[in-house]
Amino acid sequence: MLKEFKQFINRGNIVDMAVGVIIGGAFTTLVKSFTSNLINPLLGLVTGSDHPLSQLSLRVSSRLVFTYGEFLNDVISFLITAFVVFLMVKFINKTVIKPRQEAPKQPSDELVTLREIKDLLAEQSKEK
Repeated sequence: MLKEFKQFINRGNIVDMAVGVIIGGAFTTLVKSFTSNLINPLLGLVTGSDHPLSQLSLRVSSRLVFTYGEFLNDVISFLITAFVVFLMVKFINKTVIKPRQEAPKQPSDELVTLREIKDLLAEQSKEK
């Protein structure tokens, strides 16, 4: 098992994965900032509220408070992140990863045999 783990690390996949995690974390921070600093004030302007979206809450009792505004913030952040990742994957699939060219299909053995029989019958009918 140790040998397999060493091979896994030496392949370079671990470095690619680490870079992806670091960039993903930085991107998540950027999207959170975008949501809280730009989207929230715009929503406040539209709704006429002075409070940021994250401060919206439903107080059931003094000890039970549902902060649904934070949840809405997270949903907006998730949607932005998911959309950007979708666009990136679509771009990469279209430009970087070239579609595999399929080899021309070879006819099945049965089809080859049927064609040979047809040709033989055609030759026999010409001879008569």
